[in-house]
Amino acid sequence: MRNKIAVPLIVLGVLMMLVGIGQRTFWAPPETVTAQAPAGSGTSPVAVLDASLLASHTDGAEVTIRSEEGVFLAVGRAADVDAWVGDAAVTRISAGADDSLTADSTEGEATVPNPAGSDLWISEETAKGELSYTWTEPAEGEFSILIATDGTAPAPTDIAVSWANDEGTPLAVPLIIAGALIAVLGLALAFMARTGGGTPAAPGSRRAVRESDTAAQKTVAGPAQSAGAAKFSVTGPARQGLAGVLAAALAGGLAIALVPAAASATQQESAEESRPVVLDSQLTRILGNVAGTVQKADAARDATVLKDRAASTALALREANYATAAKAPDTKAPAAVAASPLLTDMVSSGTGFPRTVVAVTQGQDNTVPQALMLVQASPRENYKLVSAIQMLPGTTFPQPPANGTGVSAVAADSSEGLSMSPQGAVDALADALTNPDGANKDAFASNSFAEAVTTFQTNVTTNPDNEFAAITFKHTPVPSDTRALRTADGGAIVFGYMSHSYSSVPREAGDSINLEGTIYETLTGQKNTEAGIDVTHGEAVMLYLPPAGSADQAEVVGAAQELLSATLK
Repeated sequence: MRNKIAVPLIVLGVLMMLVGIGQRTFWAPPETVTAQAPAGSGTSPVAVLDASLLASHTDGAEVTIRSEEGVFLAVGRAADVDAWVGDAAVTRISAGADDSLTADSTEGEATVPNPAGSDLWISEETAKGELSYTWTEPAEGEFSILIATDGTAPAPTDIAVSWANDEGTPLAVPLIIAGALIAVLGLALAFMARTGGGTPAAPGSRRAVRESDTAAQKTVAGPAQSAGAAKFSVTGPARQGLAGVLAAALAGGLAIALVPAAASATQQESAEESRPVVLDSQLTRILGNVAGTVQKADAARDATVLKDRAASTALALREANYATAAKAPDTKAPAAVAASPLLTDMVSSGTGFPRTVVAVTQGQDNTVPQALMLVQASPRENYKLVSAIQMLPGTTFPQPPANGTGVSAVAADSSEGLSMSPQGAVDALADALTNPDGANKDAFASNSFAEAVTTFQTNVTTNPDNEFAAITFKHTPVPSDTRALRTADGGAIVFGYMSHSYSSVPREAGDSINLEGTIYETLTGQKNTEAGIDVTHGEAVMLYLPPAGSADQAEVVGAAQELLSATLK
């Protein structure tokens, strides 16, 4: 019986090994698979390789694009690419059936701005004729590839995507191993059949006679088949046990494979919303571009250069400095904007706009660290510097989240979870500077900025040389320039702006205000005035608000001040 089973097992095992070896050699499929986008896929100004297509090739893929008009390729988060495309006509390249590509064109704007140089892109490349790009996931999340020429000509559609053939021959190794085991089992059974399963008895001995008689009795009694069945029943359960183990392993593998996939699908949207809006490499590039532009503008004192990368208070203060310097060349330049070294940063999260980034740097020309707030107003605009504030001595900048996630923006009028709203804090500071002994005198911890401002105001109003002048100071918040980000401890970092007016008028008719030897003489061209003078400064401030319930006071952690104008009444 053993011999009858042994031979088929040996043959089956050898055949299984040959099939397995064949799958790894002459039956092996190609090492790579190449899919070509349908010819003439559209005349849209942009094409997009869909996120699901790229996500299906986590081990990487080679993207080849051909166009005599030129090729531009950019990698960005899927939501960012979609936001940049907006209402433009677009051809979307997706994965089709049987390792093919499909193309779906959507009508819209026939032209778009040149996408090159956008801060949304994690990386970009250009080529003439043909571009080959090796795709690998730059970070966690969903990514797309945008393809164009220059935004006016149709985007290239001669697109091929190649990837490693991961389907391969998954059964090759199991067949070889299982075949070897089955062949060994067949050989073992054949050997046992030849030896009889024990030590043979000597011919003519009592043992031989007894064994012969016993065998004869079993043959007459008819249980030989039952005994044989009992002996081979060991093999049957062994096979069932092996099959059970394999089935359990497969089931476990499926469970392991399926459960996380289902969980990640439900959490994907939430994860995308919590990720920082820029990667570290993007932030480094953006800071370099912004700082480089501002440095060029500072060197030339040319505000037209500045407008490419500055807005809001940063633009207003530097424009005023350039204008003053045009009349008074000895005017001190504003604090230099440096891209590095980067000491810390806070990056907003989410897929919406506007987006905010705060970077704290300290270049070699800066005696103290400087906080740079950058804002990207819309998808097709780049980040612009909206505030550049020097940190005050003895202050610290809040730590960013330790888990690498982004931070959320705080509405200017929202006090949820905070000791006061961001706008309320700027209003309180403006009132404390205008009325040092007023209701908000203790709203902030002691700081060098408030001390310097209030001391200057006191000295001016009590100076005997100014006894013939009525002098007033007023600090007025500008709500449109208030921005805030939530900190890791539940508080908020707030960037605000105030207009500081300094008005001086003669107390009585015939009195005059002496301007000789001051910057005001240079700006107005007058040595004195009987009508009076209005002087305006811009004050950019950075505040820290503790979380609600904290015993800590709000703090002024940074400030920048610039003379905006001096005009005679």
